[in-house]
Amino acid sequence: MSVAAKDPRLRPPVSRRRWHSLEAREARLAWVLIAPTALIVFGLIIFPAIFSIWISFAHVTLGNLHDVFHAPFVGLEKYRRVFNDFAFKWQGFHSWGAAVTSIVYSFTATSLTLLVGLIASLLLNRPFRGRGLARAVFLIPYVAPIVSVAFVWRWILDPRPSGVLNDILLKLGAIDLPIAYLATRGLALLIVIIFEAWRYFPFAMLMILARLQAVDKTLYEAADVDGANTWHKFLHVTLPELRYVLGALFLLRLIWTFNKFDDIFLLTGGGFGTNELPVLTYQFSFKSFDFGKGAATAMILLVILVVFLLIYANTIMKGTDE
Repeated sequence: MSVAAKDPRLRPPVSRRRWHSLEAREARLAWVLIAPTALIVFGLIIFPAIFSIWISFAHVTLGNLHDVFHAPFVGLEKYRRVFNDFAFKWQGFHSWGAAVTSIVYSFTATSLTLLVGLIASLLLNRPFRGRGLARAVFLIPYVAPIVSVAFVWRWILDPRPSGVLNDILLKLGAIDLPIAYLATRGLALLIVIIFEAWRYFPFAMLMILARLQAVDKTLYEAADVDGANTWHKFLHVTLPELRYVLGALFLLRLIWTFNKFDDIFLLTGGGFGTNELPVLTYQFSFKSFDFGKGAATAMILLVILVVFLLIYANTIMKGTDE
């Protein structure tokens, strides 16, 4: 036995032994490995989020952007100005405001997306020749770059007589004059809702189709024995099996759609009754150059999204428990 082992006074301190232990060395290695990722996450996500919260309580414009950390604190003034802004609040049926437009756009587009995705998944769940090719074709709207598909839609809906849709309708005699589809209040919002459903239904289709293929076939066989027709099997077998998938998909797509900026901005720029909260945030920040007001709008949007996220997490937990 060594002298150090015999005499406790010659042993290294407990803290030193712990520092050189295998567990401590592995912990230090783990911190070294995750440090680059942690720095990137902090620099690109955490710090900008905290900075945006601070800006929403300060008066930040182009005039003091060079010294933003010394911008005057104004408290809830920016939030008050957002809620009182005519572009945000309800002005009557002729002008909904960005808040109401966001709600109508998000809920309607999400519902239509799930409906089209459900129909497509039911069709593609049946065996037929070329089913794999049909699934690939259905995915094109979702995988295509948003800029390209948005400009294709703008070309189709061009208000000039040379626009694809106007040209067809004029030749058929369905209209007498060209229609500015994306510059007509009401019609423009309907078109961006249809565009949202067309572009993102493949995502819903894939999720629903995956659940459909996992449904126990004996349930349909039992329904056939009981004399159920196709509608009854869909109503009493298929829908109950899809309820949690549909619920989770609805909330997930609602969150994404509520936070959607590029679709509407590329199609209409937020004009003609299609202005919603993400576009309004951009307008306050980079057109009015009131960065505090834009940050306040973003924080209002964040609060709404957190509520949706809590509901989504609760739905996922219920589906997991069952």
